[in-house]
Amino acid sequence: MNAKILMTHYRETVRIGVPIVVGQLGVIILGFADTMMVGHYNTPSLAAASFVNNIFTLVTIMLMGFSYGITPLVGALFSRKEHAKAGALMRPAFVANACFGLLLVGIMTVIYFFLDCFNQPESLMPLIRPYYIVILCSMLPVVVFNVCRQFTDGIMLTPVAMWILLGGNVFNIVFNYLLIYGKAGFPEMGLLGAGISTMSSRVLMAVVAVWLLFRKQRFAAYREGFAKARVTAGDVWYHVRMSFPISLQMGMETGTFTFSAVMVGWIGELQMASYQVMVTMSTLGYLFYYGIGSAVAIRIASFTGLGDMQGVRRAAFAGHSILLLLAVCASSAFFFLSDTLVSLFTDDAAVVGICLTLIAPLILYQFCDATQVCYANALRGTSHVMPMMWIAFVSYVLVGIPVAYLLGFPAGFGEKGIFYSFSISLFTAAVLFLWQFLKVAWKSQSQKE
Repeated sequence: MNAKILMTHYRETVRIGVPIVVGQLGVIILGFADTMMVGHYNTPSLAAASFVNNIFTLVTIMLMGFSYGITPLVGALFSRKEHAKAGALMRPAFVANACFGLLLVGIMTVIYFFLDCFNQPESLMPLIRPYYIVILCSMLPVVVFNVCRQFTDGIMLTPVAMWILLGGNVFNIVFNYLLIYGKAGFPEMGLLGAGISTMSSRVLMAVVAVWLLFRKQRFAAYREGFAKARVTAGDVWYHVRMSFPISLQMGMETGTFTFSAVMVGWIGELQMASYQVMVTMSTLGYLFYYGIGSAVAIRIASFTGLGDMQGVRRAAFAGHSILLLLAVCASSAFFFLSDTLVSLFTDDAAVVGICLTLIAPLILYQFCDATQVCYANALRGTSHVMPMMWIAFVSYVLVGIPVAYLLGFPAGFGEKGIFYSFSISLFTAAVLFLWQFLKVAWKSQSQKE
């Protein structure tokens, strides 16, 4: 590959990906701040937050994954300068995402009445229940923001979502402090205060995103298409077929971590608090993988829209190279700064001790995670989304969850065994996503020739 062409791919991937990374960095900093504030408030609140957040992480990821179906469609139209059609696409996209959001909110409402069935410590239930309700109420604003974000990302205006996320997260962190600890005249609400702050920030971000799209001049050409569009059942169903496989793939991946959190809760309260700290730390690496992976999907969608399969392959290769470098950086940070990072989240000596035993498995799965993120997004960019479902099912349901249980309990490795299982499931996913992408890329090239 020509070095000049390759450098162009590196530069463009980084240019598009960095605002996504920065936006996600705001989300991660919020997660860090939440965990630190709640963890220093008291350990039971940290354990309760771990349980609820892990359950709702699955819902949040599935909602986000469903909205990802918008990006390749908008990106392909944008590359051909069909702005009105891209705007028209947003009407059925909003309807499809709203219906999916209402479905998940309904399911989570039913689950609320069966929280006792998760076998969590009885002492945590008075903390878990009100926090669960508040986070549930914040889900629909997430749907609205996701649709707006994927649209602006698809037309390569990734800084728009970045600034909204950063502003919303600053708001959240400030009000977390005020409501958790009862500062500046606010009541001391502990964990419930963190939930109210999160809900308020999500509403704010959704309102700002909609206002920008429907008021700013730079989106006028897209609004024209949106205003003239008519929603049909066929249009909505098309979005569902494009979006649901991605949502299911991301949901099954996240479900592995969510169910693993439940299994860690069976071991004990300290182990559960430790798991929350380590999962929060792991997002340090994932936020970079996510940003560059999203940039890969956006660029591949553009090349696919133009019928440039060589550009598709080069964009994927450049993205993978960047992601592997980021995995090295994340692993080094975890290895050399483990004591410092863990101590940021809790001063409970027992929790710190357990966390330090989980550093090795955390480092081990970084490279597999980076690879599967790259090629899952590459497939998304080509709009070949159906294979993502069976790959996720094999990797996470047939391999991930059973291995986590076997290593954690029959093998007797406890929370450490559960963490080591992530390397196995992510490696399986990485191999299968890579194989499927190469199959799609070369098949499309041969058909073109």
